[in-house]
Amino acid sequence: MSVKTQAELAKEASFKLAVLPTKTKNKALLEIASAIKKNSESIINENKKDVDAAEKSSLNQSLIKRLRIDEDKLNEIIEEIMEVACLDDPVGKILSQVELDKGLMLYQETCPIGVIGAIFESRPDALAQISALCLKSGNAVLLKGGSEAINSSRILAHVISKAAGRQGMPKGAVQLLETRGQAAEMLKLDEYISLIIPRGSSSFVKYVQEHTRIPVLGHSEGVCHVYVDKKADLRKAIDICFDAKCQYPAVCNAMETMLVHKDIAKRFLPLIIEKFRNSGVELRGDEATRKIGKTVKPASEKEWATEYNDLVLSVKIVGSLSEAISHINKYGSKHTDAIVTESKPNAEAFMSLVDSASVMWNASTRFADGFRYGKGAEIGISTSKIHARGPVGLEGLVIYKYKLIGKGHVVKDYVGRNARKFRHRIIKKLFYKIK
Repeated sequence: MSVKTQAELAKEASFKLAVLPTKTKNKALLEIASAIKKNSESIINENKKDVDAAEKSSLNQSLIKRLRIDEDKLNEIIEEIMEVACLDDPVGKILSQVELDKGLMLYQETCPIGVIGAIFESRPDALAQISALCLKSGNAVLLKGGSEAINSSRILAHVISKAAGRQGMPKGAVQLLETRGQAAEMLKLDEYISLIIPRGSSSFVKYVQEHTRIPVLGHSEGVCHVYVDKKADLRKAIDICFDAKCQYPAVCNAMETMLVHKDIAKRFLPLIIEKFRNSGVELRGDEATRKIGKTVKPASEKEWATEYNDLVLSVKIVGSLSEAISHINKYGSKHTDAIVTESKPNAEAFMSLVDSASVMWNASTRFADGFRYGKGAEIGISTSKIHARGPVGLEGLVIYKYKLIGKGHVVKDYVGRNARKFRHRIIKKLFYKIK
């Protein structure tokens, strides 16, 4: 089947998905979760083929870790899908209601976007997350995973599609693309596809943006920071910085640069440097940092804008809160940044002035995640400021339409010398569905 045919099928499916009852969508998600559990052995076996091939090709270990699916990972996938099923349906909510005139009512109502083209990295669990979110929000989806995860993607897409079909989901609602050529072809199909969501490196996202007329929702690198303020609690700072770097270094919300106020550096750095060194973290710092930590390697200018996705960390001593904010806004990727401080004014200034999708106070950057934010899962993290920002869940997969309901109203009655006057009366009953 050609990519164009797949896109046509997806568009037809999207019209049917848009009007499916919440109950039907939830039943389909629960069926998918059950099917993944029933097919767990086959999924793990197919994934092992991908992992073995990746190890033979000397793929980066951090990427292999993302690629691997074991029983625990499958349970996480199942939990995320069931969580999505429990969330409110984002479709059909009234965002505003305005009485234009007597008997003439205007509703602004949420609706699905249509067909989503999702291109993602070597994380087969992303396929399940994206599928669940798209189906719950009434969107059809074309999925293209990394070539290194082809066996995992095939079986997951097959299990999900079959399970969804058993519960009334239309044919073509979830489809898999397998080659780069197919992905390139998809980028040309603006007649059928409404939104492209790429998950990968900055260069990859830029490539997608430059090769399609379809709107693109994505993020570049996750160059995330933790700033340890002069009024930080040292124990909190150690725990937060260690978690942000070491809990899972291969993901986009892991800390890549640690900024430390000069007034606290001599007390804090020796403690955290030792903890990092014992965990195998390679530190690269500015001259002031290296005077305190003799084992710290020198950091070049490019280090401040580098996403390592590994046990490597850049460290810099700053003279003030404003210098920390300026550094983050210059070198960061507008993803996630945190401050550790006991000063509420400093924290509020940081969270207001740092131009990132997620800003945090006394918490690890690793919390920037759709599941942890209560979204069930995420289709990706957006660092743009259009349509959706941060971890994108169901609310980022709907748009809205206007529904005008009248009683024979015509515009000619509202123009000319004896024109009727509009009321434009706002009805303050938001976020409910038309019965």
